Amino acid sequence: MSDELLVRRADGVVEVTFHRPERRNAFTREMYAALRDLCEELHDSPQVRALVLRGAGGRAFAAGNEIRDFVGADAVAYEQWIGELLRSLFTLPQVTVAAVDGVCVGGGLAVAAHCDLRLATPGSRFGYPIARTLGNALAAPIVYRTAAVFGESLTREMLLASRLVGADRAHAVGAVMVVTDDLDGELATLLEGLAHASGVTLRATKGQLLDRAQRLEVAPDGDEELLREVYTGPDFTEGVRAFLAKERPAFEGRAER
Repeated sequence: MSDELLVRRADGVVEVTFHRPERRNAFTREMYAALRDLCEELHDSPQVRALVLRGAGGRAFAAGNEIRDFVGADAVAYEQWIGELLRSLFTLPQVTVAAVDGVCVGGGLAVAAHCDLRLATPGSRFGYPIARTLGNALAAPIVYRTAAVFGESLTREMLLASRLVGADRAHAVGAVMVVTDDLDGELATLLEGLAHASGVTLRATKGQLLDRAQRLEVAPDGDEELLREVYTGPDFTEGVRAFLAKERPAFEGRAER
């Protein structure tokens, strides 16, 4: 595992902590690769009942992706590679839990949305403020999954208005299971319940849900072309430049054609 992805295993539970608190746990390519390797391992680990994902530092679950990883890279290929990881996470036979404490945005929200259950502290916030920050776009399956979890209205608000959604509103629409000041205590209670549940029932239930959900999350024709147009356009170039320079981006408001 990466030094920035801490893994603890105990009593049928694997707990992963994203450990870049100085960068609000923004995902690096190495972190994604380590998480992908772990998911591949867990697909064949019936003795593991639950996977817990959380962020270090108390300020963020994960604040998107490390933007420097996009510099000089094929951004569309990178997004597709991340999409394969998200599908692997989504199809795990184990119950997956995102324990959110702080901001959960961009890639962090994509990961949390592909978990089965989400817990959050009162100050946690969720969103995709990419229209104001990077000028990129999400792959269609990520948009579909977010809408399935948060509902279409909040998903539109997050993407079109670039607003972050508070934990209370996320809980009101069922996207978050519990909002609590005692995240560790609530997580322990949940895991204790899972320890006494029928593993056969949990796996069968997840299998039934996934059979339907996977059909709903297929990208439409032309999604790759749309992403490539956005990622090779002037707004994304300006967004990356401004982010790395710690400046406010000056978007043109259109993509090259």
